[in-house]
Amino acid sequence: MSEEPDVERIGTLLEDSTVRTILTETSQEPMSATTLSDRCDASQPTVYRRLEDLRECGLLVERTQLDPDGGHHRSIYSTNLERITVELEDGTLQVRIDRREDIADRFTRLIEGM
Repeated sequence: MSEEPDVERIGTLLEDSTVRTILTETSQEPMSATTLSDRCDASQPTVYRRLEDLRECGLLVERTQLDPDGGHHRSIYSTNLERITVELEDGTLQVRIDRREDIADRFTRLIEGM
């Protein structure tokens, strides 16, 4: 993610009920795509497309989790979204996205600043 997404892209994403459910559900706890598919009452391909859209906009993070039952791994998703603000500034709409900072990223930044 090299730049902030534009107003239209964010608006289009938030217009989708599956996206809104993904954001609200993953704000409580990290979830797999399968769990999100059930919670969103949407097909897994639809959920995977929305997850990718959210990741591209920097509103969701993907992590790998070890599955203790089978020794395999799976992806889990959680939102890093804190707030989206849309402002009218100098005749244009501006989007500002406030993200939660991951504790590991905060630790890395602290160590690098020493």
